[in-house]
Amino acid sequence: MEDPYPPLSPLKTGVRGLCPRCGRGHLFDGFLTLRKECEVCGLDYSFADPADGPAFFVICFACVPTVLLSVWLAVAHQASIWTQIFVTGPFMVLTCIPPLRPLKGWLVASQYFYKAEEGKLSRRDDVSPD
Repeated sequence: MEDPYPPLSPLKTGVRGLCPRCGRGHLFDGFLTLRKECEVCGLDYSFADPADGPAFFVICFACVPTVLLSVWLAVAHQASIWTQIFVTGPFMVLTCIPPLRPLKGWLVASQYFYKAEEGKLSRRDDVSPD
């Protein structure tokens, strides 16, 4: 039986929070909470497990620049603690929170696109223990 849904790019669907199969339904129920299934095509989202992937990417690409900004302010301008709080605090919030949802959507859509599933140990029953 042929799949009536053409393969859709994880970047086009996941980043926008759309269903990875049909591209029309929604992926999220809240900010980061996945729906149980797509309201358009009925795809069950129980296969999805992005785990800590979005947080890892945010740490790598958002928190490191925040630390560098903070160190630069301290060394180059001898910034007070209040300057550090009022400059690096909003910078950190603006670079950490907004990318979480698109990254999680991309990871879920990639799992569907590449048919990722939990690893299994292989067991060879046809080989004798001798």
